[in-house]
Amino acid sequence: MGVAGSGKTTIGRELAAELGWKFADADEFHPPANVAKMSAGIPLDDADRAPWLAAIRLYIDTRLERGEPAVVTCSALREKHRAVLLADPAHVKLIYLRGSRELLWSRISARKGHFMKPAMLDSQLATLEEPVNALVIDIAPPPAEIVAHLRRVLAA
Repeated sequence: MGVAGSGKTTIGRELAAELGWKFADADEFHPPANVAKMSAGIPLDDADRAPWLAAIRLYIDTRLERGEPAVVTCSALREKHRAVLLADPAHVKLIYLRGSRELLWSRISARKGHFMKPAMLDSQLATLEEPVNALVIDIAPPPAEIVAHLRRVLAA
């Protein structure tokens, strides 16, 4: 979890590949109306997020029922969003990718063709409720270093 530009997709893909697990990016679960809204630079509200979070939760529940491990990315900015997603804390672990506004801004600004606009970063940071029960990871190191660290921590 984390705000836009925190590296959720990059880290998630690499971690899933190294573990041999399925990978799902939360962006894939957004209904078209959400993508259109964000593409227009309009932040989502909780009514917009509800069907999106429900779809991600269904994906997680299905993986758990089938015994198929997965890495799933999601901004999960508020505690109530995480409560929807984290049905089984014994089997679902939360990793929070945290970075400075400056680093996040530089990453988002460098993106090409993504619906999340740099101007929306501040609204995400304002919405963010940092989790208390998560593994907190600094996003400044290179992705390979972050993934290696995650593998060590998760193995312990």
